[in-house]
Amino acid sequence: MLVENLPSPFDRRVWQEACALRDAGYVVSIICPTGAGCEKRFEAIDSIHIHRYSLPVEASGAVGYALEYGAALAVDIRARLARAPHARLRRHPRLQPARPVLPRRPVVQAAREEVRVRPPRSRPELYEAKFGRRDFFYRLMLKLERWTFRSADVSIATNESYKRIAIERGRMAPERVFVVRSGPSLGRLKILPPDERLKREPSLSRRLRRASWAGRRGSTTCCSAARHIVLELGRSDVHFGLVGGGTSLEEMKALAVELGVADHVTFTGRVPDAEMLAMLNTAEVCVNPDVANDMNDKSTMNKIMEYMALGKPIVQFDLTEGRWSARRASLYARRNDPVDLAAKIVELLDDPARRAEMGEYGRRRVEDELEWRHEAPKLLAAYAALGRGAAPRARRLWLET
Repeated sequence: MLVENLPSPFDRRVWQEACALRDAGYVVSIICPTGAGCEKRFEAIDSIHIHRYSLPVEASGAVGYALEYGAALAVDIRARLARAPHARLRRHPRLQPARPVLPRRPVVQAAREEVRVRPPRSRPELYEAKFGRRDFFYRLMLKLERWTFRSADVSIATNESYKRIAIERGRMAPERVFVVRSGPSLGRLKILPPDERLKREPSLSRRLRRASWAGRRGSTTCCSAARHIVLELGRSDVHFGLVGGGTSLEEMKALAVELGVADHVTFTGRVPDAEMLAMLNTAEVCVNPDVANDMNDKSTMNKIMEYMALGKPIVQFDLTEGRWSARRASLYARRNDPVDLAAKIVELLDDPARRAEMGEYGRRRVEDELEWRHEAPKLLAAYAALGRGAAPRARRLWLET
């Protein structure tokens, strides 16, 4: 499994897939970057072999992304695979690019290489969301995406929107595209009592209402909503918590100061699971602040299903895949309207009965439909489909990092 931007086992989606394949009898190696708490160049965890490489920069702009991806592409994948347990299984390796779609030099082997591709986010839409333009590089990414799909034996999409991209833009046969959603693990996401220390303001020893959100994307909008709630509506009893790190964290802290809500927002950065669970279990409302654009409209956000797994009501903008995931577990604000987002948050904070009803619905939906145990068989079905392909032949591959 080749990963470009997150270390394992921190990347929960990749780790769940790796464990499901291991449990089914596959020998699994992950090639990924290093990261906080994942500094070792090699380690075996639960019989999964992890080979890590260092990236010289964490991207924050167009040049930064070019450097980051260039460094990832420079990693000698073949040499790392030769040191992995796959070395003794080279006759029929199965390579799973698990992150952004970018080609590197082709690898040709006499035996058939079986490849499945799962781009978690559409690269052209991501480029447009980050840089706001459809220029030469946008068109180039469309072409690279098409080449990647053409190279793949099987494509695994995280939702129906990405399946349509594989079929319509990638021109893959529908029977070669499998939807495997990133269902949460209820063994990891445990419902716990609220942490009362997080619900009190030390200087005033008063009880606070908490709204929390995970991830840094959309944090500008959430800070604007916090300003409206605290300063315009006069709700000084509401406190916000942001769980997650990244290159924009300091920028978000500065924005909270600029908007006059720094005392009402806690930025944790990247934290261990225990701290994240304490904050989310304490929150009365969980927020998905991802703005409405073409990429987010097509993307399934893990945070939404994690909120549901913890029995939390959600507020988010009205996005196609976000609505499909949460349904009645969420209220939906007008697209990119922080004032309406703020109104929906306050509406739920002041209605405990509705919060309980929405949280219970979300938890049941995860248990009955979305938990990872419902998705793992679909992943294995996709891999089984690889064995039903054409006769062995030489194959050119685009490897993704």
